[in-house]
Amino acid sequence: MPRWSARLRNNPAVASYTLNKKAVARARRLIESRQYVLTSDWGDAQPSAEDENAYLESHSWDEFAEWHLGLTDGATDETKSRYAFVYGDLRRVHRSGLLACQYRAAEWRHKQIELAAHKLIQFLDDTSA
Repeated sequence: MPRWSARLRNNPAVASYTLNKKAVARARRLIESRQYVLTSDWGDAQPSAEDENAYLESHSWDEFAEWHLGLTDGATDETKSRYAFVYGDLRRVHRSGLLACQYRAAEWRHKQIELAAHKLIQFLDDTSA
């Protein structure tokens, strides 16, 4: 086994995540209704902490959760640390956001999230073609 693989498996600093199926469903609905951005710089488009706080002032935690493909195992519900792998700007799906989710999930071997992001990218590409 490669050294890096054992390091990931034995590293308690690497969080574990559960796929948020409600977020996948929301992303699909947004794509179907053409609420997406095909070309963006994810570093500029991803929501900031201030954007998230403003969103939470007028939306529920359940709605906030639906913008995140991952649920952090062991984190308390209704805390920002519970939600990971944001894929949109809290209004629309961003292709670059899905790519970022896929890449980061692949990098840290979160396979369910990686595959969900990949499928959403394929669905977005098919829908927007």
